Amino acid sequence: MRLKLPRQVALIAACSCLIGVLAGFAIGKTAYPPLEILLSSSQTVIGQPIAYPQGVPKVTAAIISLEPGKETGLHRHPVPLFAYILSGELTVDYGPDGRRVFKEGNAFLEALNSDHNGKNTGSDVTRILAVYIGAEGVANAEMQ
Repeated sequence: MRLKLPRQVALIAACSCLIGVLAGFAIGKTAYPPLEILLSSSQTVIGQPIAYPQGVPKVTAAIISLEPGKETGLHRHPVPLFAYILSGELTVDYGPDGRRVFKEGNAFLEALNSDHNGKNTGSDVTRILAVYIGAEGVANAEMQ
C-alpha cells in the first residue's frame, strides 16, 4: 500500500504543477479574437454539396462591382465560390432553382456548375467580395 500512495501523490503534484503552468501561460496571452461567423455550410445556395476541383489548389479573392441595372451575364462556376455582399443588392436567377435576392451583409456559397445570372436590382453600385476555391488551370467562371 505504501508504494501506491507516493505514486498517487507524485501524480497529483505533477498534474497540479502542469495546471498551474498552463494557467500562467493563459493569463499572459490573449485569446484568439472573437469571430463573427458570416457563413458555415457544406452546401451551396441551391442545396448542392460542396465539391472541390482536382489539381493544385488555388484561392482567388476579388471584388466584383455592378452598376445599377447591370448583369453578370449567364455563367456557371466549376469551383466553390464564397460570396459576401459588401454593398448594394443582387438578384440571382438560378433558372429552375428559383431566384434569390442578396443584400449588404449577406454571405452565401454560390451554385456549382449551374447556369445563373446576377443583376444589380438596387439603386446603388453592388460590390461583392468573391473568394473562389479553385485549382490551377481551372476557370473560376465560365460564360454560357
